[in-house]
Amino acid sequence: MTRTPQEVFADHGNRLGTGDLDLISQNYTEDAVFLTPGGTLTGREGVRRGIGALLADLPDADWQLTPRFAGDVLLLQWSAATGTHEVTDGVDTFVFRDGLISAQTVRYTLTPRTTRTA
Repeated sequence: MTRTPQEVFADHGNRLGTGDLDLISQNYTEDAVFLTPGGTLTGREGVRRGIGALLADLPDADWQLTPRFAGDVLLLQWSAATGTHEVTDGVDTFVFRDGLISAQTVRYTLTPRTTRTA
């Protein structure tokens, strides 16, 4: 059964919520390409490592997502914040093939949150 990009993305969001990297990586093709600020990762194992690193950077984050679909491509603008860090310029581009994610480009800048006192 081939899923639409919207269905894959909705399922992907649910799997991300579990934090189970094995489950999350099953949404990717075996030859997936995962481009991150730290370099290129390939295959499901590469995707698993890349997502694990992102989740480790932002544990228990409050995510804000704005998806925009164009055929088999999704542009996802996002921001996230934890008690100590934030991302204000996150952009992911997903490419879908045969009901799975075949490529993902992740761009973001992680900055420490500063507290200001009056």
